[in-house]
Amino acid sequence: MIEMKKVTKKYPNGVVAMNGISTKIKQGEFVYVVGPSGAGKSTFIKLMYREEKATSGEVMVNGINLTTLKSARVPHLRRQLGVVFQDFKLLPRLTVYENVAYAMEVIEEEPKKIRERVMEVLDLVGLKHKVRMLPTELSGGEQQRVAIARSIVNKPGVLIADEPTGNLDPETSWEIMDLFEEINRNGTTVVMATHNRDIVNTVRKRVIAIEGGLIVRDEYGGDYGYEG
Repeated sequence: MIEMKKVTKKYPNGVVAMNGISTKIKQGEFVYVVGPSGAGKSTFIKLMYREEKATSGEVMVNGINLTTLKSARVPHLRRQLGVVFQDFKLLPRLTVYENVAYAMEVIEEEPKKIRERVMEVLDLVGLKHKVRMLPTELSGGEQQRVAIARSIVNKPGVLIADEPTGNLDPETSWEIMDLFEEINRNGTTVVMATHNRDIVNTVRKRVIAIEGGLIVRDEYGGDYGYEG
């Protein structure tokens, strides 16, 4: 479960990105985070995996208080989460298989379990036949599928996605969305910041809208609510 209690985030330049936000996201939910550019969506998302640290208030993820979590413990926290980015963040010199396996190697999993699990998730994302390819040999959609496989290979309870379809064409975006839905059906909590109006309006889930560092709307089965 994810919970924020009266969370503020003020940057050194004086910008207040979060202004006393409180919310709860239960295990197994699928939540879209929407709002205008600069509204605080990315900060909201980054607080969940401690890329940013709250100025005040509490951010709880899986029972861990991220506001008081020591920096040395952040890598341990992130092993419990899956994070997917707009720009994929794959390691360019590693193959598809190696990019996904790396997430298990860092937690010192047994080689046999790594082989089995990596092939299992690559099969899920439809890339089992491209294990030896490098990221540069893949399309944008295929790279994002590798990134998703990497994010779920350690079976995280929470998958956090920051504009995961932002660099993809509409058809590929829908394919990626289908993957997120399947992952969610398997019990993983999904929190997805997005500007994709069509996806939010078609695949109705809980919508948290942020404007000016405040939650201005929180509704189940909600629509996107913004133009463009």
